[in-house]
Amino acid sequence: MSDENILVLNGDQVLTLFQNRDFEIMQIIKSAYKIYEEGNSFLPHSSFLRFPDNINNRIIALPAYLDGELKTAGIKWIASFPDNLAMGIERASAVLILNSTENGRPQAMMESSVISAKRTAASAAIAANYLQGKQLLTKLGIIGCGLINFETLRFLIASRPEIETLFIYDLSLARAEQFKLKCQQLFDKLEIFILQDPNTVLKIASLISFGTTAIKPHIFDIPDQGSDKIILHISLRDLSPEFILSADNIVDDIDHVCRAGTSIHLAEQLVGNRDFVRCTIGGLINGTAQPRQDNKIAVFSPFGLGILDLALGKLAYDLAIKENKGTIIKSFFPVPWLQRK
Repeated sequence: MSDENILVLNGDQVLTLFQNRDFEIMQIIKSAYKIYEEGNSFLPHSSFLRFPDNINNRIIALPAYLDGELKTAGIKWIASFPDNLAMGIERASAVLILNSTENGRPQAMMESSVISAKRTAASAAIAANYLQGKQLLTKLGIIGCGLINFETLRFLIASRPEIETLFIYDLSLARAEQFKLKCQQLFDKLEIFILQDPNTVLKIASLISFGTTAIKPHIFDIPDQGSDKIILHISLRDLSPEFILSADNIVDDIDHVCRAGTSIHLAEQLVGNRDFVRCTIGGLINGTAQPRQDNKIAVFSPFGLGILDLALGKLAYDLAIKENKGTIIKSFFPVPWLQRK
């Protein structure tokens, strides 16, 4: 495509391009983590735009550069407004811009809530697979019945077909029932139970995924030690610092996750160090870290790295060019200033 043009993809087009590509998406996310672990990327801290009149709302900028086989650069601009759900619209909305690494010009602009949800869910499923190893996974728990956990369930089912039973909980019973119905439509062999509190989910399920909008910890009861449970702490702020300190902690990046009031950040503030974080998921993928620490609950806390959005954005871009999808805006850039009248 010409350097003068820019490709635009809407959300439905991205969904179509990613259809039936779950394993390809997970492989690309693994490659991005591997490249990042090897130091072949640049990832500034995310910038949070807050709103004084509503602390639940935020818009986050995630700039990133990824080298290696996925070489690309760009930025994701993602808004999270939880009250949207009561108005019948999605909580999150986002735009991803991909830039050329040769001349810096934007190459593509695409709807990115789809990409954000899939990269988050795929990374969680990858972590679960490394932590679970060859042990069968039959009982799955979901706390927070929104898009992120639904996508996480999809990737887990794809990679762990032995899952038989799903326990779900949400503050809203209506959302839990809606989630159950959607799951029954897609996974007809899955036995699904709505539970009355999150602690019961923690007790019964062997793998639990948190995908809530919590802004401070609400889980304080620590399951019995010696447990082989795995917690995908995707929403980052559900577990008490004491819970975190009792666990085998795996993160995506220690500097990124120790900020913005995450449970990991609160635990660091409590003890004054980060020694309770054992390794990164990149270390698991590259084989430089052991999958599990014996007799501890494993907790994966991913801050969410912009390199993952770039990796999937590049996949969407390459597929769109190959399949002639999206809208190309020609002559997007102005004429050089010396040629202007």
